[in-house]
Amino acid sequence: MTVQWSARLRGLLLAVVMALALPGLAAAQTVSEAEVAAPPPLAAYGALPSLELLQLSPSGERLAFISVAGEQRRLILMDLTTFAPVANVAVGAAKVRDLRWLGEDRVLIITTETRSALNLGIEDAEFAAGQVYNLSDGSVVPLLTRTRGMFPALLSHVTVVPGDGRPDLLVRAFSSERPQRVDLYRVDPDTGRARVTDTMFPETDDFVFDPIANRTVARSEYQSRTGEWTLLVRNDGGAFREAWQTIAPIDLPSLLGLGVDGDSVVVAADRPDLASTEDGDARFFEVDLETGEWRPVRLGFLPQSLWFHPATGRLIGAGRRDDDRQSYAFVDPDAQALWDRGRAALPEAAPVLVSWSEDFQRAILFTSGTGDSGTYYLLDLTTKTMSPIGAAYQDIAADQVAPIRPVTYAAADGLEIHGYLTIPPGIGNPRGLPLVVLAHGGPASRDVLGFDWWAQAIASRGFAVLQPNFRGSTGYGDAFLEAGYGEWGRKMQTDLSDGVRWLAVEGVIDPDRVCIVGASYGGYAAMAGPTLDPGVYRCAVSVNGVSDLRRMVEREARVRGERENETVRYWNRFMGAERLGDRSLDERSPARLAAQADAPMLLIHGRDDTVVPVDQSRLMAEALRRAGKPVELVELDGEDHWLSRSGTRLRMLTETLRFLLAHNPPD
Repeated sequence: MTVQWSARLRGLLLAVVMALALPGLAAAQTVSEAEVAAPPPLAAYGALPSLELLQLSPSGERLAFISVAGEQRRLILMDLTTFAPVANVAVGAAKVRDLRWLGEDRVLIITTETRSALNLGIEDAEFAAGQVYNLSDGSVVPLLTRTRGMFPALLSHVTVVPGDGRPDLLVRAFSSERPQRVDLYRVDPDTGRARVTDTMFPETDDFVFDPIANRTVARSEYQSRTGEWTLLVRNDGGAFREAWQTIAPIDLPSLLGLGVDGDSVVVAADRPDLASTEDGDARFFEVDLETGEWRPVRLGFLPQSLWFHPATGRLIGAGRRDDDRQSYAFVDPDAQALWDRGRAALPEAAPVLVSWSEDFQRAILFTSGTGDSGTYYLLDLTTKTMSPIGAAYQDIAADQVAPIRPVTYAAADGLEIHGYLTIPPGIGNPRGLPLVVLAHGGPASRDVLGFDWWAQAIASRGFAVLQPNFRGSTGYGDAFLEAGYGEWGRKMQTDLSDGVRWLAVEGVIDPDRVCIVGASYGGYAAMAGPTLDPGVYRCAVSVNGVSDLRRMVEREARVRGERENETVRYWNRFMGAERLGDRSLDERSPARLAAQADAPMLLIHGRDDTVVPVDQSRLMAEALRRAGKPVELVELDGEDHWLSRSGTRLRMLTETLRFLLAHNPPD
């Protein structure tokens, strides 16, 4: 297996990009030493990835992807047999979240938009919409808009059902013609029209459809107030029967798809009664549709993610990240051989699978990390080649990517904390560097070893960047996640400053030159640094952060229309509250502790944020001003919780670096 450029493929992709004035598919460029000495402009980091959502068609003969220039997105289709572009479709400024091939001639484009749905009792939410591009006639068909009474939003995952000539789509949606229901509809991709295929009420939580049997084989129901979750399976007569029930006030089970042989469904659930030494923290189970027997999914390791065949919906493999590398195991030997070849062809990298053909002869892989701002590869087993086909951040050369290394240190109570340290480019022996602690969101999430545009932008300006996976992060087992329960503003916070103290002892950083930055939960941590963990930070930057915990949870109850629901219970457990309205949360809410702030703060917030409303940053800014503390507030027009716009993402970076350089200059 050789890793090489396919000359025809490279030439074609370059021609397409040049013709469209779209960046992202160029080969690696030669950069002079003078150019390497200066860091790339912040726009190189703040821009959205030049290309994203790469997807192979079922045959592997066509490639679809989204190319981005500024705020404008285009759907590009390439024929990998003739190496010719076959489509170039303007998508505009829509936030594209997913691409799905529907056979060889149609592509489903899923976008999201912040909007109100007052007929559903929703003021503001991020709704998904779908449209289908048909290659045969060049049409773009919006889904659900041509059926009377339909609210044109996709209210569930989309299942593709193969058919003669064209596939159908299955998705839940709301119609004013059928109020009080969120039914399952079969949608014609050529007209966008929908018809009811299964009646489903709001308490229907999810479903599994068998494309071969052409029917729904399982569904789940959830009562939010009581926490009662029920698994229902269809019997031979067509009716549903109860297969299992549990009380899950917080950690809901979920239906994921069909089992390996199609005679079971895969459920993610907490089943300690089925745990064994071998299974450990088993989370995924196959439930036999006939007998109701549960058995853990075992594929050589304890899975963290599962893979299902796009045509059959059946389980074919699993993934797991260990030692900062992604591993996969497949039940299909051809799929396993494809992954084994890809991994062997990139021995120094840590590739991840992005997409593959149905015969498992071609795949798209992605790598990033030290010296690599993100590279996509086409693996072709028929030609035994691995061809780089595009860069995510083409304006950042390999020698401009700051080196990233894993770190491990002990928290004050002895708990082992893993994380990543990014060092400014060109520094061989880091000593006494200024530091930025970059806290991830979630908090039930994690940072991984790879190119992080935010960390890299900060490092390019002379800062070391520490990204700790503090207690409460995912990826390190249930015990580590649960160690974060009740620790907002407590040990989750000191896990961050313990990393600062460790780096200071090691001599890598100057403890008098440290700032903290983060978004979402990380934004909370940034505000909590100067208010709850004093004496550590010279400045703080919060992006879309939570400042008043009690007010945040009360909003969740108000939005859901009920005081008792799983979202409220989830946040109460993680934040450490006994009940809704628990005033003990005030003791860990930065907005209520503004008078204790010992460092200037920059607050940045998207006005279209539907996860953490902009009021949370406005409240913090007002509290700091009343207390006579230095604060700046920047509101981003048209921006959501995830920084989905290139212009506002760049503004966030520009404001952040301006603030860091003013209050914690590297020189």
